[in-house]
Amino acid sequence: MFTMFRKRRLVVSALAVAALLMLPLSSPLHAAEPPAKDKVKVLYHVDGKDLEVAKYAMALINKHIDAEGGPDKIDVELVVHGPALELFDKDKMDPELKKRFEQIVDKGVHAEMCQVSMKLYNKTLDNLVKGFVATLHPVAVKRIADLQKEGYIYIKP
Repeated sequence: MFTMFRKRRLVVSALAVAALLMLPLSSPLHAAEPPAKDKVKVLYHVDGKDLEVAKYAMALINKHIDAEGGPDKIDVELVVHGPALELFDKDKMDPELKKRFEQIVDKGVHAEMCQVSMKLYNKTLDNLVKGFVATLHPVAVKRIADLQKEGYIYIKP
């Protein structure tokens, strides 16, 4: 009986070695390249009437895009609502804020303005600096929550 156990063990060991030798060279044990990295998805939220905070947010977005390696490495959503809407009125907009906003839009940032805020402040997209679209959902905070569910990292300067 002892020899039968040894024979069985020897056969199992031989089969295991044979199976290991048959593994393809491209198996995960021999992989040379790391898997492709997905785009970073980031949501920036601006809702206050402080001009300096809005300018700071635009600068952060611009630097974030560069830090990730350019627009093809990052997907940035900017959601604006509430009193911040007035900062983006094309007829009253601060020149430095406008310049920074245009820079991020040129780099592919998708800028959304809250539909409810536009109604409350009696504004349309035509009243705002070029580059905004209306939020996908009328309520900006719902849109923000939806983006977070989609995997966007939330940043509020």
